[in-house]
Amino acid sequence: MRNIDKFRGCLIGGAAGDALGYAVEFKREDEIFSEYGKDGITEYDLILDDDVAEISDDTQMTLFTAEGMLLAVSKSNIPDYISSIRDMYQCWYQTQSEKYPVQGTKHCSQLMRVPELYYRRCPGTTCMTEIKAGANGTVEVPINDSKGCGGVMRVAPIGLYFTDTDISYEYSDMLAAEAAALTHGHDLGFIPAAALAHIVRAVTESDIPLKAAINDSIAVMEKLFPNAETEQDNLSAIHQLGEGWVAEETLAIAVYCALRYENDFDMALRTAVNHNGDSDSTGAVCGNILGAYIGYNAVPKKYKERLELHDLIVKVADHLCDKS
Repeated sequence: MRNIDKFRGCLIGGAAGDALGYAVEFKREDEIFSEYGKDGITEYDLILDDDVAEISDDTQMTLFTAEGMLLAVSKSNIPDYISSIRDMYQCWYQTQSEKYPVQGTKHCSQLMRVPELYYRRCPGTTCMTEIKAGANGTVEVPINDSKGCGGVMRVAPIGLYFTDTDISYEYSDMLAAEAAALTHGHDLGFIPAAALAHIVRAVTESDIPLKAAINDSIAVMEKLFPNAETEQDNLSAIHQLGEGWVAEETLAIAVYCALRYENDFDMALRTAVNHNGDSDSTGAVCGNILGAYIGYNAVPKKYKERLELHDLIVKVADHLCDKS
């Protein structure tokens, strides 16, 4: 039986890490600790006019990925997931380039009816450029050589969607890779997306230890992509992992923080965002992993309160769980 608590935990956890990190995304460590104190940012930096913790493009695109999966099934008995996800990314592009409500356009995206999703929250250049051009990249025929984190930060719903189904991990992992390859063509732009989907699915559908799920994802990636370019990362410290601007660094930092603080969601997210790099994406991916692992009910209350679009995110998670 699909665990709705873990579905909600994954998407809310990701949004929480995204919102915590978005406030410091472009700040260096000295700026963060000078502004927020010796522990860095530990609470949401609320926007005073709305009293909310703003999500970024990471959570926006995650929601559109989820909608793409759901719409693919509603359209056909043999769903074309990638085509549907591509369509939804183009809908997301409209929210970033046009004003609400979009006039003169027929669309099936329910998310395009949400005014808050039209706010531009530093959308990635590669995502915007390639989606505008059609988002036609594939794993076999890359559209560019980008390994930016815009591919990995949005694919957690794919791992969720295939939880407790007869669909093989190889299929769902590769689907996540193809979803990332729509815009990011480097091996290290789409392989981390496959690995994230694998980890999310593994911890959502079983009580497997987090470390085992991560190790299993590594083994499967080596089988799926035997000829891919690889880099060796040392998990001894975040600085050795990079800054998270590219996908393999984003996943490495998120995994490191989730593993080190697998029983402390708060510390995991705080560690994932208080560094020099792409804090919202590292926070989002860490939140996806650990949220799926511990479930929504175990996510601290402070990360649910004041989170922008909290109720919508929970609703999308529920739809993914129901597959309807």
